[in-house]
Amino acid sequence: MTQNLLSLGHGYSARALAALLLPLGWQITGTTRSAEKAAALAETGIAPLVWPGQDVTGALADASHLLISAGPDDAGDPVLNTMGDQIGKARHLKWIGYLSTTGVYGDHEGAWVDETTPLTPTTRRGALRVKAEAGWEAVARDHGLPLHIFRLAGIYGPGRGPFAKVRAGTARRIIKPGQVFSRIHVEDIAQVLAASMERPNPGAIYNLCDDDPAPPQDVIAHAARLLCLPMPPEVDFDKAEMSAMARSFYAESKRVRNDRIKTELGVTLKHPDYRSGLAALLAREDQS
Repeated sequence: MTQNLLSLGHGYSARALAALLLPLGWQITGTTRSAEKAAALAETGIAPLVWPGQDVTGALADASHLLISAGPDDAGDPVLNTMGDQIGKARHLKWIGYLSTTGVYGDHEGAWVDETTPLTPTTRRGALRVKAEAGWEAVARDHGLPLHIFRLAGIYGPGRGPFAKVRAGTARRIIKPGQVFSRIHVEDIAQVLAASMERPNPGAIYNLCDDDPAPPQDVIAHAARLLCLPMPPEVDFDKAEMSAMARSFYAESKRVRNDRIKTELGVTLKHPDYRSGLAALLAREDQS
């Protein structure tokens, strides 16, 4: 039987998952917001839909699996607001995945958190995600749907790494004592999602991150060493010129545990730390 994935908000992480599933014979429908992006999706083997706009009812009816990547805003979760009732009636779905963020945990001053840690977000984005998670959990509970929540740490991968800024000479090592971030390579996001699809556990929540939470300046420094370029300058956080969005990331410091993806899903990370992840990105650049 053909497996059929409907991907609502088919972005960076969903594209990495599609790269794993398409060679296995999966049929994938992905939504995007523009006709131009839809055309690009079609070239990769995805059946595109422009949404909001086009009707996704048929795609939902055909789907065996559903991935929700679209993020919430002040009006709430866009998929939940417009399709929550439809999805609630979709009892044929074998698996539903909702991509959230480790920002739901808030600031823990560098301490460890896991999936059982209370949700105490300190940023607007984190608070919106907590509300969205609760909304999806309510729909799943009320309708008996196989919902899985994936809390993603900082995502990097092809096209999303520090090399471009280091090469351009615009990278900075921003220093905030005690600051650590967890991160995850997009290929590991994809393999975790695929593993969950193979062994669904409705109601499960998984942290997606690597094994090595680290200060952000260490990542920049390692990228410079890999490129054999001058070390980017240190800048004190309080004096750094940053966008409000970038500064908000520094409002929270925590180390995120990933034991559950290993023990429940049997995942072995391809990139267990930023050093192996950056080396793989650079090797990929060299090959292309």
